[in-house]
Amino acid sequence: MPALLSSLLILVFLKISATTGASEWTSWFNIDHPGGEGDYETVEAVRFYYPDRLCAKPIALEARTTEWASPEDTMEVVHSSPEKGFWCNNKEQKEGKLCSNYHVRFKCPLEGYWSHWESWTPCTRTCGGGRRIRRRVCTSKKNPCSGRTYQLQKCGKAPCKACDLLCAQGEANEACKRCTCSSHALVGKVQASHSSALNGARVFLKNELLGTTDIRGNIIIPGICSDDHVNITVALEGFSSVSLQNIKNGSSSSYFVAVLKREERPYMVQHPYSKIRKEGQKVTLCCQATGNPIPTKYYWYHNGTLLDKQILKYDNTLTLRNLQAVQAGTYQCRANNGLGVIKSSVAQLTIVGKQVNSCSKSPQEHLIKLPAGCFQTTTRSLYYNVGKCPNTQCVGSLSSEILCKDKVDYCCGIKQMMLQEVQCPGYILPIMVVKECGCVQCIQPKVLVRGRVTAYDTGEPLRFGQIFVSGENMGFTGYKGEFTLEVPAGTKRLVVTFTDREDKFVETIKVFPFDPKGSTVYQDVKIMQKSQPENLNPGIINIIPLGTIEGEDPMAELVIPPYSFTRMDGEVYNGTVKASVTFLDPRNISTASAASSDLNFVNRDGDISPLRTYGMFAVDFRQEDTNAVLLAGNVEVHLNTEQVKMPQHLKEMKLWSLNQETGLWEEESRFQVAKGSHRKRREERSFLIGQMEIRERRLFNLDVPEYRRCFVKVRAYMNEKFMPSEQLEGVVINLINLEPMAGFKSNPRAWGRFDSVITGKNGACLPAFCDAQRPDAYTAYVTAIMGGEELEAAPSSPKLNPNIVGVSQPYLSKLGYQRTDHEDKAGKKTAFKLNLAKPNPNNLDETSGPIYAFRNLRGCEEAPVSDNHFRFYRVEEDKYEYNVVPFDETDLTSWIGGYLSWWPNPQEFRACYIKVRIQGSQEYMVRSRNAGGSHPRTTGQLYGLRDIRSVRDLQVDRSSAACVEFKCSGMLYDQSVVDRTHVVINPQGSCRIIEINRLLKEYLGRHPPVVLGNDTGAFNMLAPVDPLGHNYGIYTVTDQNPKLAKEIAIGRCFDGTSDGFSREMKSTAGVALTFRCQEKPVTHESFFQRLINNPGETLREIRRGMLENEQTETLPQVVPYPATGRTTSRARRPIANQRRPGQIRRN
Repeated sequence: MPALLSSLLILVFLKISATTGASEWTSWFNIDHPGGEGDYETVEAVRFYYPDRLCAKPIALEARTTEWASPEDTMEVVHSSPEKGFWCNNKEQKEGKLCSNYHVRFKCPLEGYWSHWESWTPCTRTCGGGRRIRRRVCTSKKNPCSGRTYQLQKCGKAPCKACDLLCAQGEANEACKRCTCSSHALVGKVQASHSSALNGARVFLKNELLGTTDIRGNIIIPGICSDDHVNITVALEGFSSVSLQNIKNGSSSSYFVAVLKREERPYMVQHPYSKIRKEGQKVTLCCQATGNPIPTKYYWYHNGTLLDKQILKYDNTLTLRNLQAVQAGTYQCRANNGLGVIKSSVAQLTIVGKQVNSCSKSPQEHLIKLPAGCFQTTTRSLYYNVGKCPNTQCVGSLSSEILCKDKVDYCCGIKQMMLQEVQCPGYILPIMVVKECGCVQCIQPKVLVRGRVTAYDTGEPLRFGQIFVSGENMGFTGYKGEFTLEVPAGTKRLVVTFTDREDKFVETIKVFPFDPKGSTVYQDVKIMQKSQPENLNPGIINIIPLGTIEGEDPMAELVIPPYSFTRMDGEVYNGTVKASVTFLDPRNISTASAASSDLNFVNRDGDISPLRTYGMFAVDFRQEDTNAVLLAGNVEVHLNTEQVKMPQHLKEMKLWSLNQETGLWEEESRFQVAKGSHRKRREERSFLIGQMEIRERRLFNLDVPEYRRCFVKVRAYMNEKFMPSEQLEGVVINLINLEPMAGFKSNPRAWGRFDSVITGKNGACLPAFCDAQRPDAYTAYVTAIMGGEELEAAPSSPKLNPNIVGVSQPYLSKLGYQRTDHEDKAGKKTAFKLNLAKPNPNNLDETSGPIYAFRNLRGCEEAPVSDNHFRFYRVEEDKYEYNVVPFDETDLTSWIGGYLSWWPNPQEFRACYIKVRIQGSQEYMVRSRNAGGSHPRTTGQLYGLRDIRSVRDLQVDRSSAACVEFKCSGMLYDQSVVDRTHVVINPQGSCRIIEINRLLKEYLGRHPPVVLGNDTGAFNMLAPVDPLGHNYGIYTVTDQNPKLAKEIAIGRCFDGTSDGFSREMKSTAGVALTFRCQEKPVTHESFFQRLINNPGETLREIRRGMLENEQTETLPQVVPYPATGRTTSRARRPIANQRRPGQIRRN
């Protein structure tokens, strides 16, 4: 009992002193660490290591964790005395928790001399308890004395004969602490935030326990006067306490209604923003956490080191003034609410010198490919340097206000461009190049997530389901389950809930990755149908199996004791219960995509960490007659230990519930070994038992924290050439962790985790479980999706080629890479499997990816493209795109405003395609030439070219089709006048038009002017302004992401519908134009005959062949970036053979 008392006292006091007086504190000591039995910072150990730094008789000590939290903040049981030191025992902590790492300091006296004590003063009270005092004086002049100058003593302990408490109503109680009214009563009700009654809640009045609530959450307390407006406190374990005043409800009673909210660990809702400043300026960083109770303690870290709170005077806001270079680096905040801690994301503070220009004026090199045949003889290259600006943060104009987020973000962007003309054989190609970069306002594109919600097994869509983001209703899904969400600014973790109003599907919570730069991400969301309800008798033990895999025992069982069901008001329910328990069984690999959330929790250090699931289940109990929701208490989950194939997981297994607002799993209880069995048939099996109550949370998980973690490097490419400059951003990479069956690595026993990451400029790093001892302890199944299209993985057969896979030997063989068609050529090519073998740091072959240790995330994220990585690529038709104003569609910040821009509005990208059918024996290239048609600033000027090869229709003989992009008509850069683009469609071959879509022809006729010349081998039109559909052979899609808009439009064009999607060409559906093409007759003229008959053409063919050979045999050279250019007059231009390549024309 004395030990317990001392451990409780340390929770109250931060410092423990033997005496007070003149003294000084030592430095901080950290001798021991919390491993083993605990953390022991003893006086004996400090004296052993630092004999000259601690006095003989310390008079006080102070203890703090290494993160500057007091013992009171940690809620840990600790012991302390100045004579012995400080210690924390792991065995004394709450189950599952260990001691923190503490450091201590001691106060040492500076000794002096005291006079004798004076006489005691008279007692302050004659009865009822008083006190008296005596004093002494320090006689030393050099050194102050150690100890107090006075002493207090209790006196007048005899009880007073009468109570002096005055009561307006009633009389004082026996303790003389409050007034009582025998004919009055206080009536109260305590309920949870979702209106369910709370049993066992304690009600206090002035720290006096008045009673506890019954099963209906009600309480009646006699003797409480109705006119007393006193503060009543209500408390219940697991809920935050509330204080409120009673309300008069008549002459002899008063009442209160208390709503208790479940205690919740902290969760970060505002993260600090990365910023850039110059030396001498100031900066403000902010974070904000929520929880119950609300976090009030915040700590800031710079490059991982705790900042001194006393010096910087920070709370959730950190302000740094007169910045210096040493203050650059990473900043992160940490919040604590007594139940746990949470860390924010990391913000980067960049500091540049006062005279340093944070944005260089000189553009960086950026090569674009010129059209085929436009080979530049002066540079021996088909590439041209148009320049680009880096789009990094720069220092712009700053507000004098202290702001968490700068009013305006500045980026290094384009200040000035100029128009150049490139000489091509037979024509001149205009091109805009960057002349000067500068610090400009950053483009802030909308961040969108689009997708479709369907059942994982049947594909049935969630029609008109409600969508919630962080508890806010954001709308509904469409008839086919489609949805579009705009991500709120500042969001770091997007938690989305899908609810079926018809109650057919399980309510599903998803955590979506998204691209903060604005690229729209497409999500193919899978959900589960609810299990059919079963009728339960609430008066008996009900056992519900969890998991129904054929030939396997259930993963677990739900055991509900008799009379455990209650209504929302707390009344026990005795009628028939309709019970629907839907179990997501990880032994069924196809269920992985239907898992809720992202299987993460917040660990004791405040970091978001992964879980490995053994199954999750959703429960729904309802009354048979009214269909009202029922609650259930004291429910047990019995986990079959035979289904846990990793023995180390049995000790760590826990029962979790899902927080719908944060999307994080929170611990409900730990599993314990069963002491007995409730049925004879189970005597041969062992079980782990977990306890739970079913109230507002209805989704639960059987999980273990897994600390064997790694990262997997994956990149996506435009095609199978795997060019570093042709990487794709905004691709959703999915990784499913698999637990292989012993001896059969290609036949996994179960899945354990599902992760998704979006590719950026340098690919993606996917978290995964891995093992250093057994390479095949964990395997993974990896896929890639872009705009609903599955990308292909690098092949593994007929021969495993490291240069194609992207991973060098012998590490590749150790990883066991196999594409899903490795053993079955008819299998899909859109995924691969591998062993997750943790890299050996002592093996040079395993130090450069594609698997990275968990602590080396930075190495994975910053890995050069030459390092090992896994690859996906688009199966892309032979195509070419050319824009007069260059634009990288994977980086929306590279958008450039101008009248000749293909995309005139950076907030809205509209993709237009026309479907062209080719009747012929082979596939043909089809070109669209796009120029200004009606706008006075652009008429006749080129916007761009598009070349695409037609795709063979496998169902129709001698038929192919091409989905050809053209520039949509509409507003240009000035957003004032509509331009109808002049589009010319021209197959590259001996082709002629044989049919034009009747509806399209009529539309163009009704919307003059009509462009002539459609009776030749090319088709001309002024593109329609209206978004026509498949009936016209025109496909139009608008989106915030240009690549996604194009992908959707192409999918519809292939399918020949306005809302479908296909990757198999249907050449006869939804066609706008039909051409008939034929090959030129084969001649048998010899070279000399052709030279005699047509010498000019023959010599030109020879010249072209020599140039093409030179192009393939020599490396591409960079086009020299022109510093100046010669101005040409629009009224008087030099003829083609007089104009030099690179000559400049200014607007």
